[in-house]
Amino acid sequence: MDTNALNQALTALLTKKHELHQLAYSDSRYDDVEEELHDLEDDFNEEYGEYLEAALEKVHGDLSSDTDVLLPTAYLPAGLKLTTEDGVWVDSEKYPGKVRLVLLPSPVRFILTTSKGQQHELWKA
Repeated sequence: MDTNALNQALTALLTKKHELHQLAYSDSRYDDVEEELHDLEDDFNEEYGEYLEAALEKVHGDLSSDTDVLLPTAYLPAGLKLTTEDGVWVDSEKYPGKVRLVLLPSPVRFILTTSKGQQHELWKA
């Protein structure tokens, strides 16, 4: 796996997602940027989905989680600054309370965020 290409694709995807979130729904560019984002998401899942889903299966196993594994793009943060609400909620026998998995770039990695804001790197490309 070319981790540099993966990181570039993930960074481009997050940049486009941020661009869309900066636009008002009434902005004339909104629909075009949204379409570009969806195309980037589709391309990302097609190119890197199998690799990242295998990593997610391992992470879920390590967490003793029976939460379903979703497409990698579901784990993206909503904005450029990570919050405790970003990512996908997963259950875990290892971490009490509400925890979330999020996919981040530079390096590409899955981070678990607890409800108290603690972060744990669970996998890195």
